[in-house]
Amino acid sequence: MRELATVLFRQRRVFVCASGLVLAAAVLYAVVGTKYQANMKVLVRRGRADAPVSAAENAPLDLTRMAITEEELNSEVELLRDDEVLRRVVEETGVGGRDWFHFLRLGEGNAERVERAARRLARKLQVEPVKKTNLIAISYAADDPRVAAKVLQSVAKVYLEKHMEVHRPTGELGFFQQQTGESRRQLEESQRQLLSFSAGHGVVAAAQQRDLALQKLSDVDANYRQTRIDLAETQQRVWELADLLTKMPERTTTQVRMADNPELLKSLKASLLDLQLKRTQLLTKFEPGHRLVQEVDQQIAQAEATIAAENVLPLRDETTDKNAHYEWAKSELQRMQVQLRGLQAREAATAAQETGYRTVAQELGEDAITQDDLLSTEKAAQENYLLYVKKQEEARMDDALDERGIVNVAIAEHPIAPALPVWSAWSVLVVGLAAAGAAGTGAAFAADYVDPAFRTPDDVLAYLDSPVLASLPRRPRGSLSA
Repeated sequence: MRELATVLFRQRRVFVCASGLVLAAAVLYAVVGTKYQANMKVLVRRGRADAPVSAAENAPLDLTRMAITEEELNSEVELLRDDEVLRRVVEETGVGGRDWFHFLRLGEGNAERVERAARRLARKLQVEPVKKTNLIAISYAADDPRVAAKVLQSVAKVYLEKHMEVHRPTGELGFFQQQTGESRRQLEESQRQLLSFSAGHGVVAAAQQRDLALQKLSDVDANYRQTRIDLAETQQRVWELADLLTKMPERTTTQVRMADNPELLKSLKASLLDLQLKRTQLLTKFEPGHRLVQEVDQQIAQAEATIAAENVLPLRDETTDKNAHYEWAKSELQRMQVQLRGLQAREAATAAQETGYRTVAQELGEDAITQDDLLSTEKAAQENYLLYVKKQEEARMDDALDERGIVNVAIAEHPIAPALPVWSAWSVLVVGLAAAGAAGTGAAFAADYVDPAFRTPDDVLAYLDSPVLASLPRRPRGSLSA
């Protein structure tokens, strides 16, 4: 401490001059250089999700990224530092003024002055994101507290306008209005073509009519196939019945009666009795071998043979009637023939009906393709129209939100005119006093270091390498020795 004090006392003029200059600068700053700093904070949030412009009617919003990323926060910081924003603030507030060398630029235009002032404002405007938050801190210091607050208020206003401009370009509402009118015209044109086609071809729903025609064609085809099967079956039955009629008799015996002839037998028996009586009479007159007797014997034998034959072969009474099987086969054949002709007529009519339905189905199929194409065009035009109507309404709502200032950033802390300066006068004086002491001490040591004079005998001994025999102290000026 003694050596330090020795150096300071030895270089006291340098110490006093250096510390005096620093202390004078501190006093001058405390008197005329007081700065007032206004602060503002901007909150970056996701309070409003803008619907993306896409071809889908309900475009899904991206809700997976709800947190604010560092890139988004830095983007807002750079937007606050944007040259256009600063130039507009300079034009509105008139801050920046003229620098010390403005007299050297007498021919400078307004654009150059504004840009130069914007650069000075960029150096004074402090914009920094607050760590681990979604806040951006903005500060500006000026001699007048009202000017500092006014600058930050202008920055907030211009920044919000710029934010809305860059995040949602203007002109969307007009674009969607134009597209809505065009899509409506296309919708009306497609509807007119569809109505003209339906009226010209006489169809209402060609696809459904085609399906109905195909269903009827399938039924008629199945009926036609069944008719052919029934026709073949009937034809075969006709052939079999005709063959059966050739093999069956038309009539059949229904009753056979076997009986004796009583009148004939009675007559024969009476004749036999007479012949026997006559033989008996002849035997009374003649011998058994007489010719008359033999004749009578022969007659008796014939009568007995006839009676015996009548007894062996009685009378046969046989009754016949129409053959029921033959009549059934005949009537069945006639019925089958009639049915065969009916089936043949039915086959021809079914074939003609099938051909007609096939032709109608083909025509309706072609009409269905054309109508489906027109319906698809009309549906696409309608979807486009509804999409553009919805997008137009969304654009109108976004414009309304923009007009109300509803955006994804908000002023969390509004700038106000500060009542106290950044550094108070006593603080500046204390800091200036400390700085003056440090500056004077440093200057004294620097002057002592560069001073080539010998100060102590040890300096002489170290430099000349010879002992010091005597030393005379420096007398103050104006003093006289005896």
